[in-house]
Amino acid sequence: MEENNGVVSYPLAGWLAVVCTGNIGKRFFFYSFFQFLRQLGLQPSWQFGDVYGMDAELLSMVPRPVCAVLLLFPVTDKYESFRMEEEAKIKSKGQEVSPEVYFMRQTIGNACGTIGLIHAVANNQGRLDIDPDSALRKFLMESSSLSPEEKATFLEKDESIRVTHESSAQEGQTEAPSLDEKVDLHFVAFVNVGGNLYELDGRKPFPIAHGKTTEDTFLEDATEVCQRFMARDPDELRFTVVALSKV
Repeated sequence: MEENNGVVSYPLAGWLAVVCTGNIGKRFFFYSFFQFLRQLGLQPSWQFGDVYGMDAELLSMVPRPVCAVLLLFPVTDKYESFRMEEEAKIKSKGQEVSPEVYFMRQTIGNACGTIGLIHAVANNQGRLDIDPDSALRKFLMESSSLSPEEKATFLEKDESIRVTHESSAQEGQTEAPSLDEKVDLHFVAFVNVGGNLYELDGRKPFPIAHGKTTEDTFLEDATEVCQRFMARDPDELRFTVVALSKV
């Protein structure tokens, strides 16, 4: 991944993007995530579901426990300005990140959804049921000791995940953009590792630590950070939040 004056470009040609629009798009969105993970070897005891709103009553409708939250949001000029300021501040002041956090960079265009899913699963391997002979288990085991940049290179060469990603992007009722089409929506994952809330975004050089959390408060803590994304772009409506819950 290269960046010039805040504009991010990827050294590899992009994968097909998974885009969700409207209620039909959202239903396919969940189906696509479910099918992608099932095909790679994740058993269906945990599934993604919609987070309908951020207030306590709507959050109470989300099945618990929740082990990961994914946010889909628009990449706007306001967000990019914030991202660069945040990165500079952390590089200057530092932050504490557990070595147990599985984090990878993004070097493939339109792969942010897949990388978000990998982040969600990789940081919850002790809770999720993954087929021991699956492509997903193999990828996680072989990449766990690599640096974030090396993990990105490892993903570039993994045909099983690429083919499964593109199959998911082409299925259902949501139209997949062409490989060359610019998509200004992006996924990030939120996970609880060692009692700390982390934001994992492959466009950033490191995880973002958001403070303490617990299993009981994780959903509320993660969606509080999601609300900050929304507050930075109050005129934007293109936000979707999903939770990986036990069913």
